[in-house]
Amino acid sequence: MSPTISEKGARPAWLTAAPFLFVSLWSGGFTAIKLCLPHAEPMTLQVMRYATVVAVLLPLWLLLRPAWPERATLMHLVRMGLLVQFAYFACMNLAMANGMGPGTIALLIGLQPVLVALLAPAVVGDPPVGLRGWAGLMLGMLGAAMVIASGSGFAASGWLGLGFALLALSVMTAGALLERKSGRPTHLVTANLVMCSVALVASIPVAWATETMVVDWAPGLFIGLGYMVFVNSLISLSILFAMLRHGEAARASSVFFLVPPLAAFIAWMVLGDEMAWLAIAGTAVAVVGVALVVAKR
Repeated sequence: MSPTISEKGARPAWLTAAPFLFVSLWSGGFTAIKLCLPHAEPMTLQVMRYATVVAVLLPLWLLLRPAWPERATLMHLVRMGLLVQFAYFACMNLAMANGMGPGTIALLIGLQPVLVALLAPAVVGDPPVGLRGWAGLMLGMLGAAMVIASGSGFAASGWLGLGFALLALSVMTAGALLERKSGRPTHLVTANLVMCSVALVASIPVAWATETMVVDWAPGLFIGLGYMVFVNSLISLSILFAMLRHGEAARASSVFFLVPPLAAFIAWMVLGDEMAWLAIAGTAVAVVGVALVVAKR
């Protein structure tokens, strides 16, 4: 029988390092997007990303021939494809195209576990997080405000970019809650193929209507796009699904707060983004806030 995200087998030895491997690889995606944007408009870049992912996954799906999901499962995958794959990454691309640095947007998106923890009791019936959760949210917001006010390479250069970043945070939080509430066991290749195909179909008319779709085929574009497709969309998500199959979701959440500092460090190494002391301090404050919530959960 084909594997799904709900099935468990023998726990492989490499899984011990899986959460840190996932966070390390995922953190580089913020810099990869920034690396591509000088050479392709944000929605055009999204079309290229999902066209490549579908081109890789479709032959694999035809080779494996997994069972097609039932209607309810398929509709859930369509909703997740529109919400997370299309809307979330569109907001991410547009935020960076409008001045958001990789470190800042990673910091804002890093608040997602805190928001999920606070909203999950009302949405999916989780136990309330109480004062600790609200304290974590306040620290996270304070840290984000410090980074944005720092004026460094991590700061937002305009309200439009910040607005798209906050919208990306909202969409990702909604996607996480929807998956918690309505997620169904699905073959990994089928799930990724459906969601990315939906995102591709949704992205094409938006890019065609709002952008020139002219692409500068520079080395930076190939490097960034290759990272987003193979490292983020295929390798990182495969590691995440492997953790889910073996009951490691809690460990993945416990190291999720490492994404903002890692993303900021990678942006500094690759793009030369300035590391102002206020931005560093703000990142540390936000990390403490997220860790305060996810460590308890």
